[in-house]
Amino acid sequence: MSERKVLNKYYPPDFDPSKIPKLKLPKDRQYVVRLMAPFNMRCKTCGEYIYKGKKFNARKETVQNEAYLGLPIFRFYIKCTRCLAEITFKTDPENTDYTMEHGATRNFQAEKLLEEEEKRVQKEREDEELNNPMKVLENRTKDSKLEMEVLENLQELKDLNQRQAHVDFEAMLRQHRLSEDERQKQEQEEDERETAALVEEARRRRLLEDSDSEEEAAAPAPPRLALRPRPTAILEEAPKAKRKAESWERSVGTLDSRPQLSGLVVVKKTDLGCSTRQGLASPTSQGRCAPPDPPPPPVTGAQCLRGPPGPVRSSKAADRAPQLPGTSSLSQLGAYSDSEDSSGSN
Repeated sequence: MSERKVLNKYYPPDFDPSKIPKLKLPKDRQYVVRLMAPFNMRCKTCGEYIYKGKKFNARKETVQNEAYLGLPIFRFYIKCTRCLAEITFKTDPENTDYTMEHGATRNFQAEKLLEEEEKRVQKEREDEELNNPMKVLENRTKDSKLEMEVLENLQELKDLNQRQAHVDFEAMLRQHRLSEDERQKQEQEEDERETAALVEEARRRRLLEDSDSEEEAAAPAPPRLALRPRPTAILEEAPKAKRKAESWERSVGTLDSRPQLSGLVVVKKTDLGCSTRQGLASPTSQGRCAPPDPPPPPVTGAQCLRGPPGPVRSSKAADRAPQLPGTSSLSQLGAYSDSEDSSGSN
């Protein structure tokens, strides 16, 4: 298996190369080679752009009757990638380049021509200076004059830019920073003022609420009705007859609703103990706000010892009834209704 990779061939001792028959091939024969586009070109048929470095399977042939210093010139045939039109170009060993021949146009050809023209002028100048010393001095004078003109034009352009450019970018940035700082400071001050206003408004609202609550607390509470000593006491009350309104009640009003007129009532000094017991026995004297009872008939001494007749309350119940310390004289008006003023008015 290793013999198939051997490159050396065996030549016998009687080998004669002249005896090997030679093939007669044409001189313009073509070979298929793989190459890349040497420059940018554009197809004349479809206008497709073919960029430098594009790979092609090309046919190569030797150009007949053309050579440069004994070097052969080769021609290459490629096809357009879009319309398959044939494009040909050949080598240029004189300029170490390629030359477009048929089927396409070379791009950036003007730049190449300009470079060639500059090279040609430079070569002619060197030839002239080589044979004519005065031409060298003349060319140096022209070069120095051209250089001075270029420097003057450059200086004029600089002066023009300086006259037109009056903008100080540092000052602009500084002003921008200052304006930004002032704006932020102003916004902060406005926020502080708004916050202070809100706090002041909340404080005033709180003060108003506190003052209202204090006024409500300082206002006197409405008088509460005194509770009965027993829940069943109302069952023991006697039915009350509707009495005629007194003359002083018609003029002044009910004394129970006007405590400030309690000083107008004069308590009869006679039979004070019996009247007091009758007032305590009366359920209306136990703190209930009710109109005074009608005057009872005159009480004799025996009746005072026995107690008031009727199913109102017994003497024991009267003794057990608690005497409220805050009972006013107006609440006992029913017990003292047998005074001379009330009897006189009747």
